[in-house]
Amino acid sequence: MRRRDFITILFSAATWPFPVLSQQPAKLPMIGFMGASTRSAIERYLAALVQRLSELGWIDHRTVAIEYRWAVGQDQRMRDIAAEYVRMKVDVLVTHGTAAVMAAKQATSVIPIVFAVAGDPVGTGLVASLPRPGGNVTGLSVQQTDTAGKRLTLLRQIVPNLRRLAILVGAGSAAALSEMHEVQEAAQTLGLETFALEIRRTEDIAPAFEAAKGRAEAIFIAIDPLITANRIGINILAAGAKLPTICTQREFVDAGALISYGPNFPELFRRAGDFVDKILRGAKPADLPVEQPTKFDLVVNLTTAKALGLAIPQSLLAIADEVIE
Repeated sequence: MRRRDFITILFSAATWPFPVLSQQPAKLPMIGFMGASTRSAIERYLAALVQRLSELGWIDHRTVAIEYRWAVGQDQRMRDIAAEYVRMKVDVLVTHGTAAVMAAKQATSVIPIVFAVAGDPVGTGLVASLPRPGGNVTGLSVQQTDTAGKRLTLLRQIVPNLRRLAILVGAGSAAALSEMHEVQEAAQTLGLETFALEIRRTEDIAPAFEAAKGRAEAIFIAIDPLITANRIGINILAAGAKLPTICTQREFVDAGALISYGPNFPELFRRAGDFVDKILRGAKPADLPVEQPTKFDLVVNLTTAKALGLAIPQSLLAIADEVIE
């Protein structure tokens, strides 16, 4: 290019209106999603959340940027992810499970936090109250108090002579321990003897099942990210020990557990999308009441029942939301 032409172009650019020169692509709001377990464990839940966000106009890479991280049930990993999102200055941090929410809350008191699932948000100090959360945290609670007895009653229909129940629980999870206490209270009402199989890491799971041999007649699986991440191995061990299992999440039944009864988790994650939408549009978490489940699902695995030599009553099959054969 000749020097005269270059000077002409440079002079012309200098005379452009300032807004044209300074125009930059708008920075997309950022959502940081922290998966407490593994992606495969909550794939359906996550799809429901992303779908709802899309319906509300928040489309990844177009109107919003969504980052994903996975803690694989490890508390330190949860803390590391939360700290990373704080450094990234995400606009909303979305997670699930009491331990993950607590890690997020400890990392920031400024960035809004939405939990799709949490055990007892008031009792664990995540929020001040359900109608007025206060602070920077809100979402959906899945307190199990009124469903623990229901689960044991369902299990009793399949295993009528049940007397001794083991509870597989993450010893480091406040929500799981709370659920265990609720199960113990319900079991006492039904005349069942219970004992805990506490785990803190993956390596504790096989010894826990060894400890249950000859003692347990069935196993209640408490909600816990570490347990969820190891659901396939847990079901293999339960099948080997010929122990019926009952749990809250249907993903365990997909992996071979006998029966689950609990909230419809994809629906909870979908509703979490509404919280995110309101916050991105200016609402404060402190003013958004914590909500609770409205839909519960009963899922039965007939293949597992047959392998265990158990007959599922027709009355129970008639009310099941899904039967896996």
